[in-house]
Amino acid sequence: MLDTQVDEIETRIKAWHRASSVSKRLEKVPGIGPLTATALAATIGDAKNFDNGRQLAAWLGLVPRQSSSGGKSNLLGMSKCGDAYLRTLLLESGHVEIRLQEQWSCFK
Repeated sequence: MLDTQVDEIETRIKAWHRASSVSKRLEKVPGIGPLTATALAATIGDAKNFDNGRQLAAWLGLVPRQSSSGGKSNLLGMSKCGDAYLRTLLLESGHVEIRLQEQWSCFK
């Protein structure tokens, strides 16, 4: 019964992914699949709300907090702000892509 429910949810996610142009564009990023792309598109919404990619990464909790004064930049610790599930998906996507690059580098 649980497998049936999981299959139904995956079918809905894939259908939403096929209907969303944003999700399709995000999937073109190496290491990002339909699940991560739909989660990003649904969570972030309109990315124009962020001035640049670093602000988005900080909002997700992927980069250290920054405190700047007088032209001197001071990087603080990583925050736990943002969506932990989305951060986990992105980190795992990055790890998969690194492993794939390492495997392909053996054949070059």
